[in-house]
Amino acid sequence: MKTRKILALALAAAAALTLLSACGGKQNAPGSSGQTPGSASQSRPQPSDGSASEPPAEDDEDYTTGDASLDDPRNQDSIGETELLVVSFGTSFNDNRRLTIGAIEKAMEKAFPDYSVRRGFTAQIVIDHIQRRDGEVIDNVTQALDRAVDNGVKTLIVQPTHLMDGFEYNDVVNEVAQYADAFDKIVMGAPLLTSDEDFQIVAQAMVDATAQYDDGKTAICFMGHGTEAESNAVYAKMQTVLTDGGRANYFVGTVEAEPSLDTVLELVKAGSYEKVVLQPMMIVAGDHANNDMAGDDEDTWKTAFEGAGYQVECVLKGLGEYEAIQQLLVDHVKDAVAK
Repeated sequence: MKTRKILALALAAAAALTLLSACGGKQNAPGSSGQTPGSASQSRPQPSDGSASEPPAEDDEDYTTGDASLDDPRNQDSIGETELLVVSFGTSFNDNRRLTIGAIEKAMEKAFPDYSVRRGFTAQIVIDHIQRRDGEVIDNVTQALDRAVDNGVKTLIVQPTHLMDGFEYNDVVNEVAQYADAFDKIVMGAPLLTSDEDFQIVAQAMVDATAQYDDGKTAICFMGHGTEAESNAVYAKMQTVLTDGGRANYFVGTVEAEPSLDTVLELVKAGSYEKVVLQPMMIVAGDHANNDMAGDDEDTWKTAFEGAGYQVECVLKGLGEYEAIQQLLVDHVKDAVAK
């Protein structure tokens, strides 16, 4: 995996240098229209020229991620004056996108029939990959906001599916703020894990989802993403909620921050477990879940636990598949609508 990631980064750097030398000037950020909020939309997705770099696991993609035609990109026009924009990081794993993000969007549609539910992704690299590979066009946040302006939307509720108020969430907050004068009402919903009650609800959903493995001999480990932001503390807090709730065999770690894989592995070793179940603590089970968690490379969670002598089972389900998580996000929208 490390070799593949290094190669992908090198290719991405080379592509970036080529673009800079060809263009000879400063470029707008991916997905940015370079226009003021509410201007005529020139930021709608255009056919990809293939110049954008890909996520490391997808450069040499030799597996199927499902039928993209079953996914609704929710970028239709003529939608009326009330819109609910669901903002997610995104994933290029087609089936999992439909089962998680798509399921959340459908739950929103059912709960708020007077609102047109639309989609925006924050990961431009994911948007570009899906469009090039599958021909499916998904708006980034700027494009989605511009589309709402062009459609004459007057009331816009923006609900992210992000776990916490980290960098990605706050980037959305800042972008939405630029459109404050473009609508009669525009409100931002809270991330998944905001209140103490949110933590209890999500912890219970995690426990319910893995109840079949909770036999006293199995360590159940959830892998989050992790961030350098202060909000990374949500993982330690979730561990405390699980432990205080009597779930001493549940462990929470991250790919890119603390608690790390090494930390989780040592905690599991301190017990008398025979088996380990791995599942993502992420809305989707995308690249990180399939590769960093469940992959066969030497530095994955699966390989690490197998190397320590455990029988390992990987559950490739994102949190977004579970009704309790969908309902919690619906509740956050209700709070936003009431503002």
